[in-house]
Amino acid sequence: MPSMIPLSVLDLSPVPDGSDAGQALRNSAELARHVERLGYNRYWMAEHHNMPGIASAATAVALAHVAHGTTRIRIGAGGIMLPNHAPLTVAEQFGTLASLYPGRVDLGLGRAPGTDQVTAHALRRTLQGDVDSFPQDVMELMAYFRPVQPGQRVQAVPGAGLDVPVWILGSSTYGAQLAAALGLPYAFASHFAPAAMHDAIAIYRERFRPSGHIEKPHVMIGVNLHAAPTDEEARFLFSSHQQSFVNLRSGRPGKLPAPKEGFYESLDPHARAMIDHSLACTIVGGPDAVRRGLRDIIERTGADELMLTGHIHDPEARKRSYAIMAEVAASQPVAA
Repeated sequence: MPSMIPLSVLDLSPVPDGSDAGQALRNSAELARHVERLGYNRYWMAEHHNMPGIASAATAVALAHVAHGTTRIRIGAGGIMLPNHAPLTVAEQFGTLASLYPGRVDLGLGRAPGTDQVTAHALRRTLQGDVDSFPQDVMELMAYFRPVQPGQRVQAVPGAGLDVPVWILGSSTYGAQLAAALGLPYAFASHFAPAAMHDAIAIYRERFRPSGHIEKPHVMIGVNLHAAPTDEEARFLFSSHQQSFVNLRSGRPGKLPAPKEGFYESLDPHARAMIDHSLACTIVGGPDAVRRGLRDIIERTGADELMLTGHIHDPEARKRSYAIMAEVAASQPVAA
């Protein structure tokens, strides 16, 4: 892709109906190779638990699998849910990745558990105080990536001295304030929680303090992408994501459903409004619609980078969706 706003990929390693987690992870590895050839900037995977349709729970392990088959694209977590883990454990995991794939590893950190309360308890980390301790946990984790100091009794091996880039993830203004205060890059989860996007971006940019990590604000926003040769096919493919979203919000998480003609139209007004609100940051359509959607999102947000995700049932259609976006971006670059 030519000089323009960088495009990256967020992959939850979706498990389609009729498939299993092993195949989903193999699909992810193939997608990573595909988008690397297309010129995408990053390939991130996300931590979720107790969700039959998401295979990326052991995020560092999944990233190692993906990284092994690629050579250039940056790999990373979008993100690791820090309340679930001891900071030292995360530092060792991502220190291991950075040792194996130097100069290619990012670490995005979130403060939600990425699951329900019962599963959070099963992860063996108490929730009491964990959210409040998120800033301290982030700073502790970052300290493990710095060179070992004289007298330091605990160090991350691997990890110490590797300076793995850390990102703050968020779906509210809280993460924006923390990222600004620490001088870190910020990724906003607008692909499923867009309500506070503009406020969060404004707060982050206004309050950003340069650090030894980056010297000016860097905002990446999440965007759902469902591209196809025609608008009609893209809307059909998008129905898998819509079904999955409704199932999750209804307390019935499952594998990624096959697309269903007329699904959105069959919903009651409340369900349609819920989809329209939560999935507002979405590009669906053929190449012309993708071009318009890309330009609109960049103009509305001024984002420095876009993180594209797509819950598409057919792995080949998912690969084609990212290829269409890459072609659109190359044919009519849109500057940040």
